[in-house]
Amino acid sequence: MKKYVCAIDQGTTSTRFMIFDKSGDVVAFDQMEHRQIYPYSGWVEHDPLEIIEKTLKVIIGGLAKSGIEISEISGIGITNQRETTVLWDKTTGKPYYNAIVWQDVRTDDMCRELNRTYGERIREKTGLPVNTYFSASKIKWIIDNIPQVKKDLDKGKVLFGNIDSWLIWKLTGGPGRGVHVTDVSNASRTQLMNIKTLEWDKELLDIFGIPLEILPQIRASSDFYGCTTVLLEDIPICGDLGDQQAALFGQTCFESGEVKNTYGTGCFMLMNTGNTPIISNNGLLTTIGYKIGKSAPVYCLEGSIAIAGALVQWLRDNLGIIESSSGIQELAGQVEDNGGVYFVPAFSGLFAPYWQSKARGTIVGLTRFVNKHHIARAALEATAFQTKDVINAMEKDSKVPLKSLKVDGGMVNNDLLMQFQADIMNVPVIKPKVTETTALGAAYAAGLASGFYESINELKANWKKGKEYLPSMDSMMREKLYKNWKKAIEKSMDWVD
Repeated sequence: MKKYVCAIDQGTTSTRFMIFDKSGDVVAFDQMEHRQIYPYSGWVEHDPLEIIEKTLKVIIGGLAKSGIEISEISGIGITNQRETTVLWDKTTGKPYYNAIVWQDVRTDDMCRELNRTYGERIREKTGLPVNTYFSASKIKWIIDNIPQVKKDLDKGKVLFGNIDSWLIWKLTGGPGRGVHVTDVSNASRTQLMNIKTLEWDKELLDIFGIPLEILPQIRASSDFYGCTTVLLEDIPICGDLGDQQAALFGQTCFESGEVKNTYGTGCFMLMNTGNTPIISNNGLLTTIGYKIGKSAPVYCLEGSIAIAGALVQWLRDNLGIIESSSGIQELAGQVEDNGGVYFVPAFSGLFAPYWQSKARGTIVGLTRFVNKHHIARAALEATAFQTKDVINAMEKDSKVPLKSLKVDGGMVNNDLLMQFQADIMNVPVIKPKVTETTALGAAYAAGLASGFYESINELKANWKKGKEYLPSMDSMMREKLYKNWKKAIEKSMDWVD
């Protein structure tokens, strides 16, 4: 009897394997971090072989902790850091180069040049601005800069994938056996898929100089792709969602107008806009949320923030003012306010709604009075301010005022941040009982495809409120803080050429 559904959650800084029961509660999990590689300023890479190695290890660890039988598993869903790009040799299974991470900005000059000629056309077809964030320019960089790739393209040996495709190909057998697929949510982040036809677009491929033959087959987000051949013998892989779309799915935001915000390495807000794409006029992305089997795709507006939890890691690793990421709340809680300090973490430029790749991280408002406690508090507040920037843009595009915000991700356990988020937006912030909604969304997608769940109504019934934060800040204080934040944003963008 099938009692459980599993998820591989391959994120920017770590990989988790999670096991859920039918009610959506966590049965067991294991997690491992992987290296962040910074060859030059603005370059961010991962080792794809390390990622698959850590994936296999957390699967072993999660199963060992759970004590369940493999025969009790209904299926596996995969959710992944989006846009992070891998090219590999399909005959050997070896990557040609490190994975180029979504935060990487090495292709900025290329993107600015493409934007001048093709910007409007690309946005019309993909819902995305031409930016280093997406996969297409990363693929082109690898093709142009790694000689072996050019040689092997003519031999038909090269495959491309974001991390979901890389994992599925490896887990289903690799060379000679591996299934080369992706889902619509991940494909919509490559800047190569037409979001209306859900197909790789020849014009876009020609613009970027990318051959169709290296791309994976585009499938639904909840569908059968293949079975595992390692560790979990013959378990169906039947769910695939980019991490933010998976969180939307896990939060059961299945109705048009529903919004979730995920606080992870970056911060990502998605609004379900139904079966019709809405092209933003206010710096947001139009993306595909998910597609269940043969049903019509569901579209979203998205506000992407590059640095959220990563700023806490920076305080830990680069400044050394906290020993662990969890120590940020205690440090920031030692002061009543930010002491007039504002921290704009534009380490990879500014994403939504500004899209300024040349912006730089900025701390403003420093005086002799300021100490590490104020810096820590300003770092937390930066995530809330950036979220408000996105909310403002989303309300303008959708014409729907936000009534409440569902939140998830690692940072939602920080009560100081969540209360400030409610205060600065002046709406309730709601945390679900199960906060691991990214992995849960992938598991739900797999469960629907495998028959473990009959319909999304079962998933809705599983969602339960964990904690709610109600706004309590004076309106004048709210306006003052946000006005000063906008001044700090202007200072950050003074670096733009």
